[in-house]
Amino acid sequence: MNPNRKSIIAGNWKMYKTTADAVALVGALKNEVAGITKSEIVVCPPFTALAAVAGALAGSNIQLGAQNVHWEKEGAFTGEIAPAMLKDLCVRYAIVGHSERRQFFGETDAGVNKRAKAALANGLRPIVCVGEMLAEREAGKTEAVVTGQVRGSLAGFDKNQILETVIAYEPVWAIGTGKTASPAQAQEVHALIRRLLGELFGADVAGKVRIQYGGSVKADNAKELLGQSDIDGALVGGASLKAGDFAAIVKATV
Repeated sequence: MNPNRKSIIAGNWKMYKTTADAVALVGALKNEVAGITKSEIVVCPPFTALAAVAGALAGSNIQLGAQNVHWEKEGAFTGEIAPAMLKDLCVRYAIVGHSERRQFFGETDAGVNKRAKAALANGLRPIVCVGEMLAEREAGKTEAVVTGQVRGSLAGFDKNQILETVIAYEPVWAIGTGKTASPAQAQEVHALIRRLLGELFGADVAGKVRIQYGGSVKADNAKELLGQSDIDGALVGGASLKAGDFAAIVKATV
């Protein structure tokens, strides 16, 4: 972590938690992380729980995020959610381009780019996910894959837009598998992303953009991962579903 960048810990609940479960979880989490201001804390429940969780988070130090967002303001797009609909529910962040969206639902860099720009145009901060699959890493293609995804997902961004954006590096082989990139492996790719941002937007801007690590982050590995100079937080999956586990990761940043 760099003291010039405020760390951000976001919990991606994926397709878990009914509304009642979600409210109970944030109720417990609020008590666990009360008073923490050094790091930004975000929870991303399923769409069905956003309204209830927004109410439960009122007045707390936890912000609300969504797991996706569409690029159109409205229309015949069954199953999608427009940016203004999320804004209406006090959502502040929106994950775009998660590996599961890319892998199972065919999302592309071009689509991620449109979603991210729509989020920004509506006052939401996108968390743009990038990362390589196991076969790509083993074939030595990590740099090419990640560079391509960053360039494609951020195409046409200006400096103001990138400063409102969070990037999440999530090696696909480490998501939900129990495998974790070593701190050195994670730092290497984070540094690569920051160098690329420097080429695209200038070193000063690149030094202010927050880059999270995502991939089987847990309480017992969080401190070492988050201690790396270019890792500014975590996008947490399974460990975000239990208040104590998620709070322990948040506390690893303070």
